[in-house]
Amino acid sequence: MSIPQSGGGPIEHHDQLAEYLSSGCKPKEDWRIGTEHEKFGYCKDSLKPLPYEGERSILAVLEGLRDGHGWTPLQEGGKLIGLEKDGANVSLEPGGQLELSGAPLESIHQTCDEVNQHLKDVKDIADKIGVGFIGLGSAPIWSHDEMPVMPKGRYKLMTDYMDRVGTMGKVMMYRTCTVQVNIDFSSEADMVQKLRVALALQPVANALFANSPFLDGKPNGVKSTRGLVWRNLDEDRTGMLPFVFDEGFGFERWVQYALDVPMYFVYRDGKYIDALGMSFRDFLKGELPALPGEMPTLSDWADHLTTAFPEARIKKFMEMRGADGGPWRRLCALPAFWVGLMYDQSSLDAAWDLVKDWNAETREALRVAASEQALQAQVGKINMHELAREVLEISEAGLKARGMAGAGGLVPDETHFLNALKESVESGQVPADELLAQYHGDWNGDLTKIYGAYSY
Repeated sequence: MSIPQSGGGPIEHHDQLAEYLSSGCKPKEDWRIGTEHEKFGYCKDSLKPLPYEGERSILAVLEGLRDGHGWTPLQEGGKLIGLEKDGANVSLEPGGQLELSGAPLESIHQTCDEVNQHLKDVKDIADKIGVGFIGLGSAPIWSHDEMPVMPKGRYKLMTDYMDRVGTMGKVMMYRTCTVQVNIDFSSEADMVQKLRVALALQPVANALFANSPFLDGKPNGVKSTRGLVWRNLDEDRTGMLPFVFDEGFGFERWVQYALDVPMYFVYRDGKYIDALGMSFRDFLKGELPALPGEMPTLSDWADHLTTAFPEARIKKFMEMRGADGGPWRRLCALPAFWVGLMYDQSSLDAAWDLVKDWNAETREALRVAASEQALQAQVGKINMHELAREVLEISEAGLKARGMAGAGGLVPDETHFLNALKESVESGQVPADELLAQYHGDWNGDLTKIYGAYSY
């Protein structure tokens, strides 16, 4: 989840809200790729999640990165809660999931190098203190009561609120992980086309990356428990956003949506002030109960935008949010998948042609079916396996058209980063299918074996 945002000074007129979003528009030559991924840490001897403090802890890993790899510390309330270096951030999710928010980079080659270096550095520290890290979409065994709580004020407020608005909010916070990519847009029209394609095809990403068939120590009956969780969290801030497909959608319509998302907090002087369930519309009038008479800043607006959790969202860039966290190769495959679709106009047009006739009911049905059945999903005449094959072909064509060479020119483009996904399409098996096969086969129902088999 996001760190406090730096948006700007006082909001003096309504137009500034949309202008904040539109200020992210960039010419194509300035488009970049920002890859984020989360992972679970655990003690190797007990297989329990890492506490915040102690010899084997999240803090020890953060301190190791700070002291041994040149990261600058970020603190809240005197506690080390994150790091930054060269445009990238390391931050903590509520249950101690360690997140890398990568720097904005030009190519998948660069972003994959960044991921690889980060995982290498983390593993070097972890091995020395008896800690492991694993990439999964949900914690397979740990109960909610076993999860540590990170010392961040934002998370305390959110935890207190979650049970009021849904059934699985705390599961999302403490026991799920994702991989996502942030991409740019050149104009309002480009944003609209990309966001429509992004929302429509998030179920394909969820299916291909489904990697969380377990919860509380046993199969959960779905391929992506994380996908199930996001469908039962808080309907005011999640979902497939049918209004994005309405005629006239643009930055201002997103503003209206975001203004209707209930607030979580206001960040002031290093502290999170409880604004749970309050209205940003009231804040704009100086009538926020938490800060009576005070007017919001653009930084407050930027913070508020991070509290909407749809399947894809916009800030000054666009976030693709549909994929489970997973194994090393798929951390590079996810940005490749979306960049191939989004950064070549011919591929973007082809992807839009594929989905433009779907209605809201179809898109929602695909979302549900993807989390439950992954590539085996069927919605009307739409077969997820065949849809995924077609979408991958479009993405691969886009990456070829980009022609971003790597390895000093020895690798002509970025298409090889899709290989893990192409293997899934050829076999019909995604990571969740492989996990279930091992659980029912060689592991004989013993989920503790997942740590040795799938850790980084």
